[in-house]
Amino acid sequence: MAGEPAALEPPTLQKTPLRESAVDEETRALIVPDAADLPPLPLSAVEANFTRYYVADFPNPGHDQYVYRHPNGLCVVGLAPAHVAFKEGGGITAVDFNVGKSDRSERKVTGKRKRNAQHLQENSALCKVSAKDKCFIVRCCVKGSLLEINDRLIKQPDLLNTSADREGYIGIFQPKPADWLKIKDNFLSYEDYKKLRGAC
Repeated sequence: MAGEPAALEPPTLQKTPLRESAVDEETRALIVPDAADLPPLPLSAVEANFTRYYVADFPNPGHDQYVYRHPNGLCVVGLAPAHVAFKEGGGITAVDFNVGKSDRSERKVTGKRKRNAQHLQENSALCKVSAKDKCFIVRCCVKGSLLEINDRLIKQPDLLNTSADREGYIGIFQPKPADWLKIKDNFLSYEDYKKLRGAC
């Protein structure tokens, strides 16, 4: 009708040109990665979640150990594949956490403040492993608080022979960041350890 205001039309939304192709490419890369970028075999849980370090001949020839460091700073310690104990016929037959004045298996760590954690040095004895009639002292390799020992090894020492880098780990430590920086340069990378000892 004459004299009436014209009906207001809803404002038109101007479409911002989206980089749809770029978004699609990013999404596609996450969902379907380029086959050429994939490793020949899927990463193990250790490879995916830890930085692997090794210490050779510590403190005696053939006493090789690993230290797997998680991004949260915790370190898992165990026997490296070339440890001399594995070369004894029959493999490892016993694990004992009673190392002189202290039985590492008797201390239980509790709470957020990690009460009862033992503060140990790199060369402190962690446990003894037996193979045939020989006994080998396993050292801590890292300076820090011992949060946990793998007490399954007491009843199942064969875990060291079958999966030393997984269920057969020996202990978990929490080093202080400053202490970690001091000792990490003494360790070998996985690649350097392989070159030293051959294929792991």
